[in-house]
Amino acid sequence: MNTEVKRIIRLLIVLCTMFISLILYISYFQIFTADKIVGNSYNKRQWINEENILRGNIADRKGVVLVSSEKRDGTQARAYKYSEIYSHIIGYSYKEYGKSGIESVYNKELLGLKDMNPIEELKNILTDGEALGNNLILTVDHDIQSYAYKLLNGKKGAIVLMNPKNGEIYAMVSSPSFNPSNLKEKWEDIVSSEDSPLLNRATMGVYTPGSIFKIIVAAAALERDKISETYNCEGSINIDGYILKDYQGSAHGEINLGEALAQSCNVAFSQIGLELGEDKLRKTSEKFMLNSNIPFDLRTAKSIFPEKISNKPELGASAIGQGKLLVTPLNMVMVASAIANNGDIVKPILVKEIVNNEGKVLKSSKTEILSKATSVEVSQGLKEMMIQTVEKGTGKKARIKNIKVAGKTGTAQNETGKEHAWFVGFAPADEPLVSVVVIIENSGKTGGTEAAPIAGDLMKKAIQVLNKK
Repeated sequence: MNTEVKRIIRLLIVLCTMFISLILYISYFQIFTADKIVGNSYNKRQWINEENILRGNIADRKGVVLVSSEKRDGTQARAYKYSEIYSHIIGYSYKEYGKSGIESVYNKELLGLKDMNPIEELKNILTDGEALGNNLILTVDHDIQSYAYKLLNGKKGAIVLMNPKNGEIYAMVSSPSFNPSNLKEKWEDIVSSEDSPLLNRATMGVYTPGSIFKIIVAAAALERDKISETYNCEGSINIDGYILKDYQGSAHGEINLGEALAQSCNVAFSQIGLELGEDKLRKTSEKFMLNSNIPFDLRTAKSIFPEKISNKPELGASAIGQGKLLVTPLNMVMVASAIANNGDIVKPILVKEIVNNEGKVLKSSKTEILSKATSVEVSQGLKEMMIQTVEKGTGKKARIKNIKVAGKTGTAQNETGKEHAWFVGFAPADEPLVSVVVIIENSGKTGGTEAAPIAGDLMKKAIQVLNKK
């Protein structure tokens, strides 16, 4: 009898364990996985919904419709009105190839399914309803976006222009791009291209930063009490046998921190990096969002400050933005924005509002501070240095008549070919309206000659457009 009881008890324990495991799995699935699977662009149920729901429009901040839908012979067609200009922001939506960009991330919102319970969703499918999805209003300004695309002019690279105070993205362009309108006809060419036209270089491209990283090093130096006031540049420096040179071997002589930033002096900044040490550089970098996932309306890659710097030569190289450092353009425009915004890094925003088909606002994006990158005093000091960089230093070609500009150039050596040309900055410097990053891949030219003029032209155009409101 005791043996029977023991068997029954063991069986009950096994059944209870299985039951509890099932409950735990269902709970985990519901909380962490279900929404991801339901929202997956390859989920067939989403495409059934799409036949019964007219997908919502996507418009710019002023109401210019960028994407719309219409039904032809019972089939829904998506109209991408501006071809390549918005390809990496808006993405595409095709049964054959899935979805990307905003079309993917905001799929449920565009179909009006975000707040629809499963019973309502099933009812809509079974009744072959003709429901209308929700519309998205982006933070992007069509005039500024179009101008940014024109300025990039097919060069491989990216541009991001944003409001440094509230995080709204006014323009985001990546090149090479693709035309979502003829994706079916061009798909094989697009996916086989070595230029990776589907890659959003603004958010997913990771690059050696070069001298634009000196902004972060300068911030660390200003935060440190005991740091040298001047540095002697003879055009090169020997760090434990490693010879680090300035651009074209230029010798800047005795210079202070501000002059070193304005002239982008490698020798001075390598000395600063050695004084500060690895830990201080890493901690300051991480306050500027390196090694962090940036929350955004599109997928983003992570900028990297290496976990371990092996020796002094590598530390000196890191201080001038070389070595194993990698950054995204989005992260670097946020760095510039932090200096413009008294040290606060705000969350970047691409989707401004979700609006139903009757014009009712269902959700609005709000400004959110992600990090206190540095103090007000340090940001003000950096701002003055960046103004001098544009007025008297390497960033002169970013100057705008009657508008004070703050900025920093970068010319980054890399393993993939010729140097990348960078510029980051903001304007007007005293009351910033816009911050910008420009990167031109493998241009073989300096950031001051290649990226700075593009940044200056775009900031000028953006200020004109924004001041018309």
